[in-house]
Amino acid sequence: MNKKWLGCVLVALALAGVSWSQGATAKAVEALEQQWLQSQKTNNPDLVAPLLAEKFVGTGVDGKVNNKAQELADAKATKYTSIEYEDVKVMVFGNAAVATGASKAKGTDPKGKPMDEHVRWTDTWVKMPSGKWQCVASQVSPIAP
Repeated sequence: MNKKWLGCVLVALALAGVSWSQGATAKAVEALEQQWLQSQKTNNPDLVAPLLAEKFVGTGVDGKVNNKAQELADAKATKYTSIEYEDVKVMVFGNAAVATGASKAKGTDPKGKPMDEHVRWTDTWVKMPSGKWQCVASQVSPIAP
């Protein structure tokens, strides 16, 4: 009986450690999402550049697929007058995490056209061999009014 009880306690402690680790990872990834938001609020793509993996793939609201360089060029050309994130959630899967949320933004798009968007986004993050978390893929979809 004691061995069974001890086994249950060890399993519970191991699961608690996994849960705590995932919670810490989720908070770290959420902080990276907030850094991305700050880059948009301040129209400063230099804040988001280190967050994007070299092989980053971004799919925009228009269906256009960007690599990292194109994403940063679009970020530089986009001018936000306001942007807010809502409903941000992070799910952790080992060395990967998926962040979802929505944003409301106003300003001008990369082509200089007025922008008033309400979108839902999904970002996929991977813990790189260096230990640093980077976004490898991002998808943005419009929310119908």
